[in-house]
Amino acid sequence: LEQQQTNKQKMAAAAQVRSKTADARADADADMEDEEEVLPYSLIEKLQDAGINAADLKKLKDAGFNTSQSIVFAMRKDLLAIKGLSDQKVDKIIEAARKSTDAGFVTCTQLVTRNKRRFMLSTGASKLDQMLGGGVESCSITEMFGEFRCGKTQLCHSLAVMAQLPPNMGGANGKVVYIDTEGTFRPERLRQIAEGKGVSAEAAMDNIVYARCYTSEHLVQLLVEAASLMVNDDDRFALLIVDSIMGGFRVDYHGRGELSERQQQLGRVLSKLKKMSEEFNVAVVLTNQVMSDPGGGCAFMPSHPKPVGGHILAHSSTTRLMLRKGRAEQRVAKIFDSPWLPESECVFEIYGGGVRNGSD
Repeated sequence: LEQQQTNKQKMAAAAQVRSKTADARADADADMEDEEEVLPYSLIEKLQDAGINAADLKKLKDAGFNTSQSIVFAMRKDLLAIKGLSDQKVDKIIEAARKSTDAGFVTCTQLVTRNKRRFMLSTGASKLDQMLGGGVESCSITEMFGEFRCGKTQLCHSLAVMAQLPPNMGGANGKVVYIDTEGTFRPERLRQIAEGKGVSAEAAMDNIVYARCYTSEHLVQLLVEAASLMVNDDDRFALLIVDSIMGGFRVDYHGRGELSERQQQLGRVLSKLKKMSEEFNVAVVLTNQVMSDPGGGCAFMPSHPKPVGGHILAHSSTTRLMLRKGRAEQRVAKIFDSPWLPESECVFEIYGGGVRNGSD
């Protein structure tokens, strides 16, 4: 009898262990499912589960709305402008999109958990990365401004290669969208940087989607196409570069009479870029031109060039980086504005393999 009771106890203990193991596996599976559900965006096709007609979803996609987040980010009047969508349909679509996304309030603790999906892209220069708090941040806009020949385009080329590297090498295993408004993009330079990093130049160039932009209106169209690419491509994107953001606007709009219209259009473009950075969890890097201020200095203290774009661009950029020339191939980068980084500067150097630390 004692042996039978012992055997029963052993069997009960084993059953309890199996139960705990099964519960642990179930919890692990649930955690994995939760992780799989936490995506940077939600495809607009999922709104069919909320009763949205497939024909209406096709109209939205044709208009450039590929995700539920893009619906939440849009103004109601923009959705009403789509041919074939009535007031009632638009209200139903907006309600369904908001229910399928985290568009409401969250606690700070929940926000910290959500922000863990963000990543930092290395520039290639460790001192510059350290000054930026780890590198170029995703879900934000990083603006680099300065005079010609101060290293803006070189940093863009370096970042375009670094973004493709694995995280342990400072990258994010992602593709790159490169919009060139000034005609300064050079595949030969990408080849040099890729070979300097020890990666295949052909593979690196295949992972960069390039577009030459000629006007500010063309830029708007390219951003819509870029959003579609990020949704439909099998591989994820990590970086979107616009070199430079003000190149087309300064040509398309003239004088004070068109300044208000220019700034409104610029604000819409920057709002689109900000929403894309959060929607697809990509880092957005903009280069910006500068202008001289003849009345800003005096004979003994000449004024420094000011970034163009006015307050619209200043408020839209998360981190602003001012670049200036140094000795030979050295350049100086300074934190001009940031919500969390202190004002500081560092020296980096341009070389065949991209950028690296410079001697102070």
